[in-house]
Amino acid sequence: MAPGPDGVYVDGTLGAGGHAQALLDAGAGRVIGLDRDPAAIAIATARLAGRGGFEAVHADYRDLDGVLAARGLAAVDGVLVDLGVSSMQLDDPSRGFSFRPGPLDMRMDPTTGPTLGDRLATVDEETLAGVIREYGEERHARRVARSILRARDRGALTDTAALASAVRAGVRAGGWQRIDPATRTFMALRLWTNAEIEGLEAFVDAAVARLAPAGRLVVIGFHSLENRIVKQAFRRLAADGTVRLLTRRAVAPDEAEVARNPRARSAQLRAVEKAA
Repeated sequence: MAPGPDGVYVDGTLGAGGHAQALLDAGAGRVIGLDRDPAAIAIATARLAGRGGFEAVHADYRDLDGVLAARGLAAVDGVLVDLGVSSMQLDDPSRGFSFRPGPLDMRMDPTTGPTLGDRLATVDEETLAGVIREYGEERHARRVARSILRARDRGALTDTAALASAVRAGVRAGGWQRIDPATRTFMALRLWTNAEIEGLEAFVDAAVARLAPAGRLVVIGFHSLENRIVKQAFRRLAADGTVRLLTRRAVAPDEAEVARNPRARSAQLRAVEKAA
């Protein structure tokens, strides 16, 4: 990000405020943090209370244009997004992201939109199997979808623990996996509930358009679909001279970082710089 004291930087996925704090510590003059989770806004605001140049905004990172326009900013010097679910969302069973008993929610912004339970109440097998196959890359998607809907129809789909059990039952019918059998499906259902893939390419274009010359866009992804979208968008923008690739290949965490933070193991970081 190469932050400077005269620059304005956007942390599009504020979370608990770790990246925003790192930017401020590295000398960023102003940091605007966006998150669609009100809980994240509250935590990051408390964490960075008293830090000059920081502002937290309840907004989706894909609302970047509107957030900047509301502040009279035509351009910024850097944008960072760390895609996917945050650790604090995973660690809170009441949000419905984990395998532990919790509501069938999974919304990153619990103030708006249908819950996972709402979606599962009306979805058909073909649609659900497609979601699980596309977003979760689960080769037993049809069996898993059928198992989930059977549990729903007999009234057994009461919480996330019951959902995980239904998924595992479907996967076992087709063979065991190295990771918890429910992992891929839970990721797919989260992406579906929050429409996380939709608008990602348009965001990359919008963010680059909002960068000042030599401004940087950094994207950290954890899912093959989002990583592919970002990689292809960056290559397209580099081919026409709009940006310069700062990472020819995705940067992955080393063994020491994964040892400190196992959840970082699948992270891929890509970055570009706006052409002068």
